[in-house]
Amino acid sequence: MTEHASNSSIDDGAVPPVAGLAVSYNQGLTPLHPPQKSLIRIRMFIRSLVLLALALAAEIALWVQLGTSPGMVLVPVALLALLQVLVLPGRIYRRWGYDMGDEQLRVLRGFLWRTDTIVPFNRIQHIDVAQGPLQRMLGLSTLIVHTAGTHNSVVTLPGLATADAEDMRETIKGHIRQDMI
Repeated sequence: MTEHASNSSIDDGAVPPVAGLAVSYNQGLTPLHPPQKSLIRIRMFIRSLVLLALALAAEIALWVQLGTSPGMVLVPVALLALLQVLVLPGRIYRRWGYDMGDEQLRVLRGFLWRTDTIVPFNRIQHIDVAQGPLQRMLGLSTLIVHTAGTHNSVVTLPGLATADAEDMRETIKGHIRQDMI
């Protein structure tokens, strides 16, 4: 019976899964709010500035101590910083998605190391909506779900519009109350 089901899915025109290949990674999932890409880019820019400052210090130290030619450290690090600011934010943004069903919250993230987390509403202990200064500037919030247990007991979902995060919190709270009755 399992063999027949897999054959019928191929006959219906569906693409069979290929190990290690994600054709449409977030199919059926809700993407994060678009300003999240800008937030990722801002954070990458700050990291790049720190990296460039360290590379400049290393460049000067190598030049003073060993007499190396200028650019040996700074040029490769600058190229890495450009990659980090221009390319990575879009890729990171596209690899996040979520689905809030009737009984659970699913959060999917990552490309090389994928994490697919499913949190049943009846396991949730409490819910927070957090907002840092950059998130507040962009109208974003992070939904933080605390579950029973110790391992992976905190699930975060960043990049939500503040109103959406608050609505999701209220919806989950409603499900929790119904389960308690």
